[in-house]
Formats: sequence, C-alpha cells, structure tokens
Amino acid sequence: MATATATPPPPVRKSITRTRPWIAALFLLPALVLLGALVVYPIGYTTWRSFFDAGGAKFVGLDNYGSVFSDDSTLTALKNTAIWVAVAPVLATALGLVFAVLTERVSWGTAFKLVVFMPMAISMLAAGIIFRLVYEQDPSRGVANAVVVGVHDTFAESSQYPGAGVRTGGPLKAAAVGGPYTTTATTQAGIPVGLPLIGIAAAKLPAGTENARPATAGSGVTGTVWLDFKPGGGGSPGVIDAGEKALKGVKVEAVDGSGKVVATARSGADGTFSLPASADGTRLRLPASNFAEPYNGIDWLGPNLVTPAIIGSYIWMWAGFAMVLIAAGLAGVPRELLEQARVDGANEWQVFRKVTVPLLAPVLAVVLVTLMINVLKIFDLVFIIAPEPSQPDANVLALQLYLSSFGGGNNPGLGSAIGVILLLLVVPVMLVNIRRMRRERRA
Repeated sequence: MATATATPPPPVRKSITRTRPWIAALFLLPALVLLGALVVYPIGYTTWRSFFDAGGAKFVGLDNYGSVFSDDSTLTALKNTAIWVAVAPVLATALGLVFAVLTERVSWGTAFKLVVFMPMAISMLAAGIIFRLVYEQDPSRGVANAVVVGVHDTFAESSQYPGAGVRTGGPLKAAAVGGPYTTTATTQAGIPVGLPLIGIAAAKLPAGTENARPATAGSGVTGTVWLDFKPGGGGSPGVIDAGEKALKGVKVEAVDGSGKVVATARSGADGTFSLPASADGTRLRLPASNFAEPYNGIDWLGPNLVTPAIIGSYIWMWAGFAMVLIAAGLAGVPRELLEQARVDGANEWQVFRKVTVPLLAPVLAVVLVTLMINVLKIFDLVFIIAPEPSQPDANVLALQLYLSSFGGGNNPGLGSAIGVILLLLVVPVMLVNIRRMRRERRA
C-alpha cells in the first residue's frame, strides 16, 4: 500500500529585506499617519479651499485663480519669484563652487569655510534684522552706505557748506537753488569784494573756524567769503560785523563775459581770497559744488534695488551651504584626472572648466535644485528687510499668500489659490530631482 506524501506548507511571504509585509507596514504606519496629517491633508484642503470665496461658503470655481493672474500685486510677486528662482540659486551655487575650489589651495581653508558657513546658523528672522540695518540709508548706521560713501568721498570732493544761500538784493544772485551764485557787478582790481552767505548753522561750521576779516586791497582782485550772521543778533547785512565767521575753503571762480573761467581761488581760514590781475572786469562765481548736499549713498531698499538687495542677503546666508556640499563632492574627485590634465598641458582655468566642473555636475545639480525649491518658499527676508513703501515692489508669492490670507487681505480662498500655484511650481523641480536620483541609483 502506497504511503501518502505530506505536502509541505507554503513558505511565508517575505519582502526583499526578509521582513513580513505586515510588520513593515506596522513600522511605517506612524510615519504614514504623520505624512497624511502634515502633508496630504493640508494639500487636499488647500486645493479644495481655493475653489471657494473669502468666507468659504460660496463655490466660485476658478475665479480665485483668475484673480491671481489679473491682480497687479500678485503679478509683481510672480515676476519677482521668477527673478529669485533664476538668479539666487545660480549665484549662490557659483559662489559656493568658487569658494570650495579656492579654499583647497590655502592652509587656512578650513577657517575660511567655517566663517562662510556660519550664517547658516542664523535664522532668517535674525538675518533679516541684520541686513535691514546693513542697508540703512543713513551712512552713520548702514554699513553698506558707509562703505559706498567712504569710497565716493575718496575720489569726489565733498561740500563743506551744504544748503548755503544768499540774501535777496545782495551782491550775489542765484542761478538755481543751491548755487551757483554769481556777483551782480563786475570786479575792479584794488577794490575788495564781499561775498556774504546765509543759511548755514553756526554750530555746523568746521571745527576751528575763524572770525571773518575784510580783505586788503592788492594788485589783483581780493575779497572775503563769510557767514553773514552775527551770533546774538544785530549787525548789518552785507557788512562783516564783529564775531561773524569766515567760510574757509570756498572755491571762487572769475568768469568773463563768455562764461569762461579765467582764474580760480579758495578762501583762506579768515575767509579772504586773492585772484590775479587777469580777473579784473570779470564776475565772481561760487560754484554749486561748494554747497551741494553731501553724498548719502545708495537707496538700497528703494523700489529699484530692493529685490537685488534682498537676494544679496540670501546669498550671504546660503553660499556657505553650497560651498560645504560642493567641497564634499570635490573631495571625491580623483586627483589623478586633475594631474593628468595638467601633465597634458591644460592650465588651471581649463582644468577647472573641463575637468572639475563636469565631475561635480551631479553635486552642482543637487545644490541648484535644493536652492530653487528653497527660494520658491522665501518669505522671512522679504517681509523683514523690505520697508513698507518698497514692500509691494519686493513682493514674492509666499509673501503674497500671507498678505492675501492673513495680512489684511482676509481672503483665504485667494491665498489657497496662490498656495496651489506655488505647489505646482515646486512639483516639476522635485520630479527632476527624483529622476536624477533614480538615474544615479541605476548607474
């Protein structure tokens, strides 16, 4: 009699990691719950809310999306966001690449990398406050304008007496507000000329200013430039009274009938000046450069420069991030390839352009894509750095989302539509990044 052969039980199905599927699902469940609560649900609710009006009761279809592309402030935000995406990641990545390559050749490269990376430890809020002060218009407070004004004043002469004016009916007449001022009568050699000015606070005169004194007659044209104001009141207009101050360093030009300058002089510490005999019969002119307002720097946070200025602060923060990632990739580049290129006669620029950069292309792509996603969400720096008058010109989509929903717009439907548009802008970048990672994994 044949013996029945027992059928072996089917093997327990296990995954490639030799783990039962239900055990893997159990361990993944908390992460899936969090992912659904923090990502999937907000995306779904935002998309649904974008089809309703501000109150959320009336279904308006795609009207909110139509408002996004018809509203001037939102269009400005869209344009600025495009500028951010096109400029900020490229500049930060390029600067990080330069830093990473150059610091490999210096002994203090580690210290330099530490300093460049340090801004990453600062929050966006703190960085915004820092750069709001850096871009202050007043050079005594704003570092950027302090540097610009210092460089400008090194190469361009500054005015000592900004805002000085002349009396109506006096010996000087004004061609325009702030000069130039020209004498109403022609000069005569041997007869001193008085050039009185007003409109200057005595307290703002340069330290060590002397009292004015009348010029002595000479063979040429002489005269005095002074502040026609007597401390304590009194005195006569157009007359050098006791205690009235000289204006030192004022440029005086002798101009003939055709407008040609035939001689120039500067007033001394007592306000007197002397011109040669060739100035006889000319008119005296005080150029506007004597009274020009001092150079006050660049309006960094004005409508024209506010977006580039904020992008500069972003690059200051994120160039260190790009540098560290690129430096890590550079450490894995085979040195034999670089040396071989040099042996074959390539110079350092050719080695960098044709060997180093192509080998670093995967790392550069990671940095660039990461920064592109990051700038699409930029909000803090724009909100804090841009002053209220310039904020509409610096507006970006993330800030417009906040303003439309909570910052006075009180229209969550429109804000949700902007949020959906931001998501749609991020998705292509994410897909490109995922495809790149899969390609690298297969390779």
